[in-house]
Amino acid sequence: MSQEDSTFANRRRYERISAEIPVRISTIEPERDPWTGRPFFRASKEVCANVSHGGAFVKTTEPLTPGRRLLVEVQLPDSQPLEAIGRVAWTKRIMTPNAPDGESGIGIEFIGGASGQFATLDGYIHSQQESTEPPEH
Repeated sequence: MSQEDSTFANRRRYERISAEIPVRISTIEPERDPWTGRPFFRASKEVCANVSHGGAFVKTTEPLTPGRRLLVEVQLPDSQPLEAIGRVAWTKRIMTPNAPDGESGIGIEFIGGASGQFATLDGYIHSQQESTEPPEH
């Protein structure tokens, strides 16, 4: 990990874990079709690449603009889906298909949801951290 990556990770409020978790994201505010002028909402099934109590990175080939509010449904293994309101905090766009530095996607900040569901998310994160820690001698 570079010093810059390490500094950024230290600024995070919540511990983040790598994951490959199905997620459904849906826009809350409508967009306008540029050709017809009709309002529409986006909904898609994607994959979380990492998750924390405060948000997630979602891999997608159609990143949304920062500031967009979303309904986020994260399908945790062996659990009911976490349903939360989120906000697109940042967008990562990779222009070439063979880009070596990662994937296109969006960073989502969770801004609301049921506390019980976040407790389930915290339990999942804790269990994943325990399973990746090296055994004590």
